[in-house]
Amino acid sequence: MRVMVLVKATADSEAGVMPSEDLFQAMGDFNAALVEAGIMLAGEGLKPSSEGRRVRFDGADRTVTDGPFPAVNELVAGFWLWEVKDMDEALEWVRRCPNPMPGPSEIEIRPLYEMEDFADAIPEELRDREDRLRQEIADR
Repeated sequence: MRVMVLVKATADSEAGVMPSEDLFQAMGDFNAALVEAGIMLAGEGLKPSSEGRRVRFDGADRTVTDGPFPAVNELVAGFWLWEVKDMDEALEWVRRCPNPMPGPSEIEIRPLYEMEDFADAIPEELRDREDRLRQEIADR
C-alpha cells in the first residue's frame, strides 16, 4: 500500500526557519534508511505558505488567494510518499523519525487511493487509461 506521510507546518516552518545541521543530518540518515529499506518513493520539504497560492473552485469559477495562509497547524511543511505493507508498518517508521521541527510537531499518515478502490465506480477503459498514465510517469 502507498501512504502519504505529511509533516505538519509550525510557526518556525512558516517563518522559513531552516533546520539545524544536526536535524538536517538526522533527517538525512532517516531518509537513507527509508531508501535502503525500499520504502521511500518520494519526499520533499515545502517552502512557507507565504510563497504559495490557493485556487478555490466553485463550479466554473476560480478564485486565487496568495499566501500566507492562516491556521498554521492545518498546513503541510513537507511530505514523503512511501510503499509499505500496511498502516502499522508506516506507523513504525514514523515512530523512528527524528522530530522534524525544532519544537513540538505532528506527522499525519494517509493511505492513497489505488485504482482497485474505484473498481465499481469507474469503467474499465478509464481505469486502463489511468494505469497507462501512471506507467508513463514511472518510466520517466
